[in-house]
Amino acid sequence: MSQGAVSRRAPPRRRDPLGGAVTCMLEAQESDGAIPWFTGGPWDPWNHGECVMGLAVAGEWDAARAGLDCLMARQGSDGAWLGEYGNMLPMADRLHMARVKPPAFRDTNFAAYCAVTVWHVVTLTGDAAVARRYWPMVRQAMRFILRLQHPEGDISWSQEAHGTSADDAVRAGCASIHKSLDCALALADLVGEPQPAWRAAQARLGEALRGHPERFDRTADRSGFAMDWYYPMLGGALQGPAALERLDAGWDRFVEPGVGCRCVAEQPWATVAESCELVMTLIALGRRDQAAELLTWQDAHRDASGGYWMGWQFEEAIIWPEERPTWTQAAAILAHDAVYDLTRASGVLVSHRE
Repeated sequence: MSQGAVSRRAPPRRRDPLGGAVTCMLEAQESDGAIPWFTGGPWDPWNHGECVMGLAVAGEWDAARAGLDCLMARQGSDGAWLGEYGNMLPMADRLHMARVKPPAFRDTNFAAYCAVTVWHVVTLTGDAAVARRYWPMVRQAMRFILRLQHPEGDISWSQEAHGTSADDAVRAGCASIHKSLDCALALADLVGEPQPAWRAAQARLGEALRGHPERFDRTADRSGFAMDWYYPMLGGALQGPAALERLDAGWDRFVEPGVGCRCVAEQPWATVAESCELVMTLIALGRRDQAAELLTWQDAHRDASGGYWMGWQFEEAIIWPEERPTWTQAAAILAHDAVYDLTRASGVLVSHRE
């Protein structure tokens, strides 16, 4: 790792350094600071923000600041970003994703995540000036997403869908927004602009996530996606015994022993990013040893440089696809920070304000 990371407890010596993951992100970063999925690939503000945090943990301050400035520059006047849906990319061949433009939307979860990114960097640096510089961006983003909140508490997945037949609330996305609101409220207090209306909105969203499943995934059944399983726990909407019950109920369905977390329960495909997010979920729920073991399994899914492949198809025993997305690298770095307390920000993604 680069100089600048705040070392507390070093990971075991057997673990390769994270330099290969950092290099993947730096090589993909564009001149304006944007970090797409890969060179020539899609860009969205959520995965971009994840990469900014990964670079900050690695001590790559110039790249992280350029990423934050890019995020601010690309924000629309309505507080949103046009984020490209890379998960809708076709395959160019059996092993590689096509380099074409996917559809783009003003996604609420994409917009909200800037609060997590900024709060993470503020926590890592201890620099309140960072909060003040990027606070207007966060404030505008929160105003955007809360305009799309329904009276029942759920939040439409995009501005384009809101109020149309395509209107829906995605459980994983709303759980991520719950976390984003947590970080936005922390920033608001730090800059001296408390936002009680945001707190009330977060409470309504949390109640919907815990008690009103009918408000989510109304147009499609997404219960087979791992993110729908663990994000209510990772995002802080579900805590305590109820969270542990949900975790244990889904474990055998989603986790392939010795490999990682399946992206989709019915498919023999484990992905590094979902596995690393599950690592952080386990830390949030106090299962540190289990988290460390799951993280260690991901070492098998690395290339010669130490970068992480997107996933492993374990029935065919092949890397699939043969891609190393930047956000996969970031998730791995952030999971290492959560497990091994590498920086002052190691608790940001795994703890929640009361």
